[in-house]
Amino acid sequence: MPVIRAFGAYLPNGLLTNAVLAAKLGVTASWISEVSGIEERRIAEAETVVDLGVGAGRDCLKNSGLAATDLGLIIVSSGSSERTFPGPAAVVARQLGAAGIPAIDIPIASAGSLFGMALADGLAPHFGTTLVIAAEKMSRHSLAEPLDKNLAILFGDGAGACVIAPDGGAGPGGLAILHHVLHSDGSFAEDLKLEPPAPIKMNGLQVIMQASRKLPSAIQEVLSAEAATAASIHTFLLHQANRNLIEKVAKTIGVDAARFYTNIQRYGNTSSASMLIAAAEWHAKAELAPGDTICFAAFGAGFHWGALLAARRG
Repeated sequence: MPVIRAFGAYLPNGLLTNAVLAAKLGVTASWISEVSGIEERRIAEAETVVDLGVGAGRDCLKNSGLAATDLGLIIVSSGSSERTFPGPAAVVARQLGAAGIPAIDIPIASAGSLFGMALADGLAPHFGTTLVIAAEKMSRHSLAEPLDKNLAILFGDGAGACVIAPDGGAGPGGLAILHHVLHSDGSFAEDLKLEPPAPIKMNGLQVIMQASRKLPSAIQEVLSAEAATAASIHTFLLHQANRNLIEKVAKTIGVDAARFYTNIQRYGNTSSASMLIAAAEWHAKAELAPGDTICFAAFGAGFHWGALLAARRG
């Protein structure tokens, strides 16, 4: 049974507060906070998606005690890569010192890190220890002129990562992956898309409506597969899309929103990177007992969505 051995994250230094953004958009800082839960977001100025991904990968390897040469596979998710091909994975691998190791790109926004974790669960027993990275620079699209206030307020930049090892190589502790479910429905492809040089197009009402339905459904599905209940979950780690959406998901499945770790107020929506950035911050302070179960879940463009359960090993 593959095990999540460590998490990592990297956030650029650039800071864009609600006060500064509100002045540009002709809105109030309090309005931004009320509709999104965001207070500020990090902005990568000169850094690229590759730079962000390398930063998160290095942090994750440091936290895991591994070297890049210990890896058998690298998976990189990004919906905002600067070029269509080659994707960032091969360059990230080379800069980490893992040239020659297979590197796979997953061009899935928002849900890409979850899909990467699920793929690593299946592939790690064959390829060996797998590094999953999600890196996004969405601000170059969301902050492009002409500004759309409903998009400009949402996105920030950053990268998150995790190491998933085959059971035999994980050592004590770690989060054993119990089960995952993944879904896709191209019927909604036009409701959230990026076709450069055009700006991001988002049908906000449709996205929120579908996410508020599909996230609870995926969580219940993965819980049922393990005969678990929402009340038994120690912590929920979701894609950090919108604070109001996260609170709605918590209400739908009947648990206190405090059990959902959130950091969207400080980083905004970092698309596929957000869930792993949140996981890295949470894990650095988490005090888990053997058997404590964590639920990861994400929803994004495509639409793609799913959930994954992992439990602390003894």
